[in-house]
Amino acid sequence: MFRVGWALNPMIELFAADTPNGKKISIMLEEICYEYKLTKVDLSNGDQFKKEFRKISPFSKIPVIIDHKNNVSIFESGAILIYLGEKSNKFYEASDRNIINQWLMAQMGLIGPMIGQHHQFHHYNPGKSEFGENRYYKITKTLYEDLNERLEKSKYLSGNNYTIADIATWPWIARHEWHDIGLKKFKNLTRWYLDIASRDAVIKGYDFFKNGSTIPKP
Repeated sequence: MFRVGWALNPMIELFAADTPNGKKISIMLEEICYEYKLTKVDLSNGDQFKKEFRKISPFSKIPVIIDHKNNVSIFESGAILIYLGEKSNKFYEASDRNIINQWLMAQMGLIGPMIGQHHQFHHYNPGKSEFGENRYYKITKTLYEDLNERLEKSKYLSGNNYTIADIATWPWIARHEWHDIGLKKFKNLTRWYLDIASRDAVIKGYDFFKNGSTIPKP
């Protein structure tokens, strides 16, 4: 692990890799205008299994944040988003938390894990398991359909306001080129995707590794 992007007396340190789960938190930090420093976790090198990292991430997963001002560390991306939403008073309105939490948990428990399996079988290991490829392709396609149906009725996932539920879900759809499903076929999902993709904080947070990453077009 190594640190980049040191800020003057930063409150938040983000431990992450350049993945959808990592991008959730960098986007949120940019949206709430918090100074932060990035500590890169090299997953291919096994940084996530090092004793130092496991002290703050018991399942050896990224992302993790440390709020140095309050001397607290938080693991699991959904918990981090809730913490930052409460701390900043942004994108997590108290009056809407019931519906926000439902869509956030849908991302954490279904959208992320299922699309992640689609990545494993379809993108990283094609040809190794026809059953796995077909299963997770169909599940991911159904998720696109479900999200498209929701966004026909609602501007954002939890209603009229952009929230941490959208911030959690958007980076997974941003890998649509890996999915080979065809984002353009889903009018409402595409509208939502492009709306969020145009936000300055999302553009900055997407390229939080400063490697020139640009948001894929539909």
